[in-house]
Amino acid sequence: MHAQSTSWNEVVIGISVWCYPVVGVVAVAASGEFGLGWTLSLAAIVAALGWLVLRTRRADSVASMGSSIRPIALGLLRRRDEILVFEGRDDVKDETYYRPLGGGVEFGENSEDALKREFREELDAEIKVGKRLGVLENVFTWRSRPGHEIAFVYEAEFVDSDLYARDEMKILDDPATAQWVAVEEFENGSKILYPNGLIELLSSER
Repeated sequence: MHAQSTSWNEVVIGISVWCYPVVGVVAVAASGEFGLGWTLSLAAIVAALGWLVLRTRRADSVASMGSSIRPIALGLLRRRDEILVFEGRDDVKDETYYRPLGGGVEFGENSEDALKREFREELDAEIKVGKRLGVLENVFTWRSRPGHEIAFVYEAEFVDSDLYARDEMKILDDPATAQWVAVEEFENGSKILYPNGLIELLSSER
């Protein structure tokens, strides 16, 4: 593991957040309410707490991708020669891409259970998880930010067969829409499919 250094921006943020209580303590001292020794001790404690908080880096859903590997589970649902994917957009690359539905595996959760949970959250749909087709390592950039994923790819099918009649399905926790796209469009390069290596995995299964 590599130590993470605190950037100058973080120092400025830390100072801006924690200077207020320190200034407040000093102001109370100036008013004559408490002794100078007690006030200086309290100010030192507040400053030390501020430094500890500053040293604790906060993760966010995008920036943290650059410093950690994210395990995900993806479900490959087929409708004849089509697969169910959602459309994404990277404006920095000027690229529209597609990816099977699924998401992150939480701590203590196996990948199959994670996939079922993700489909409940995204489509309010139950699925049956079939065999694992493979595991793909995906190192990428998205909107200029680095990412690293380990993707468990499973065959899957809807419990409710009526869902196969729907050409599009709104994803509940995202502005994207799930849709059926012919595998041929990915194989001939007219559309981009992620994660990397998934096209080869699909071709080997046909």
